[in-house]
Amino acid sequence: MVSPRKAQAFHTDSDATGRRLSAHERERLLKPYLPPISKQQTPHPSPNRKFHHKQRVRPAIRHLIHSLIFSIIHTFFSIYIRIRQAYHAVVDQVLAMLYYHHRTPELIKRDVKGLSKVPKHLSVILQLPPEGGKKDRLETLVNDACEIAAWSASAGVPMLSIYERTGILKHSLPHLHRRISRTMTSYYGATSPSKPTISLRAPHLPSYSPPNSPELTQNGASDNHDHVEPPHLSILLIDASDGRQTIVDLTKTLAEMSQHNKISPADISSELIDAEISESVMGEPDLIILFGDRVVLDGYPPWQARLAEMFHVQDHTGGVGYHVFLRALYKYGQAQFRLGS
Repeated sequence: MVSPRKAQAFHTDSDATGRRLSAHERERLLKPYLPPISKQQTPHPSPNRKFHHKQRVRPAIRHLIHSLIFSIIHTFFSIYIRIRQAYHAVVDQVLAMLYYHHRTPELIKRDVKGLSKVPKHLSVILQLPPEGGKKDRLETLVNDACEIAAWSASAGVPMLSIYERTGILKHSLPHLHRRISRTMTSYYGATSPSKPTISLRAPHLPSYSPPNSPELTQNGASDNHDHVEPPHLSILLIDASDGRQTIVDLTKTLAEMSQHNKISPADISSELIDAEISESVMGEPDLIILFGDRVVLDGYPPWQARLAEMFHVQDHTGGVGYHVFLRALYKYGQAQFRLGS
């Protein structure tokens, strides 16, 4: 323990007589209370010794080597990305010119004629364009939905679901139905008996399906015994609110029913959840097409995307295109599905 005299001398830098202590005396006073010097500890260099930069040169060289390696990797990877993007851009342009529908259903049927199977439920993910005014962005989105509906009907797809995160397409089902009908007329003609009929619906909203082709009855086509019913295309509009929130609401409902003994916990299975979600939202699609360059589901209902085949074109920046739609159908036609037990 430090004596009071030494403590006072240490704080005042003077002895009991008031004499100022020298630096050597202060060090000698403090030395007994310092920890011992380790043998591995390097003593301070003397003032006469030249200052060496060994400990600073090595980290600097290491940093330069790491920067050089990073720059080389970054350069080669950037060149690879540019070449890949240019290659895919050329391929997309060539396919867009070779496989164009010309608003002719016969050409679309010819393109899909060689497929072994066509999806019974096709789902597409569309995004509201970020550029332009609200009206222009909505017009672009509606045009894309109309074109995809016409391609699906011509390819023989009976069920089409269109996902758009914000749900702006749900706001006016009659307007969208008129636009799709107008697009179908430009493909099939106004009085063609093969013109598909259309019905629109959205979860928790009533279905919109006007009467079928009144002009055919006026021309007497309905009295013909050889008349074949035109194909029908069912279009479902979904958004982000039909995804995870639906699963959360169903979980709460099943939990409350189980607490009130209305259902047994043993009866809650994946088959029951699948049936409830299919009834409230939709069933699982066979194929999901993304028209972007990456797989970004953007809030797509997760339960329905469990086993669906997904297709996107790498480095594709051209938006909705017929050649992407056709390549997706070809990939689905060649895919093999092996579902485990």
